Amino acid sequence: MSLSNVINLKPNLRKRILANLLDYGFYFAVIIVYMSYFGHETEDGGMAVEGILALPIVIFWFIYFVIIEAKYGGTIGHLGFNLKVMTVDGKDISLGNSLRRHLLDFIEVGFLGIPAIIAIKNSDKNQRLGDMWAKTIVVNSQEE
Repeated sequence: MSLSNVINLKPNLRKRILANLLDYGFYFAVIIVYMSYFGHETEDGGMAVEGILALPIVIFWFIYFVIIEAKYGGTIGHLGFNLKVMTVDGKDISLGNSLRRHLLDFIEVGFLGIPAIIAIKNSDKNQRLGDMWAKTIVVNSQEE
């Protein structure tokens, strides 16, 4: 991906939403299965894991969203939709960039993606909040 392609950014909003739905759908499906085996029922009928049993959930999040994205330029969902995460100057992202991008996922996902959509639609580089902090952009990796 050349820097000239990065300059002509498109929001790719639909693809980004679908990629995130795929990624978080997969993530939450794994959590549900994990909790069904290792969790305990709560008073209100839900499931919970506590203490050391909660650690694999965080580790899986870190591997899936941070490490895979840093190594391959995107998560499975993003790569499946030909989206690539790059620095604003068109370089491959680092582990630190990826971690900063995803530390704000809890806010954005917690509000059903609305903060991310608002940020993407109103920023000159179509960045969500995590992208702004990490100085990253999401681009289409294939010419259309």
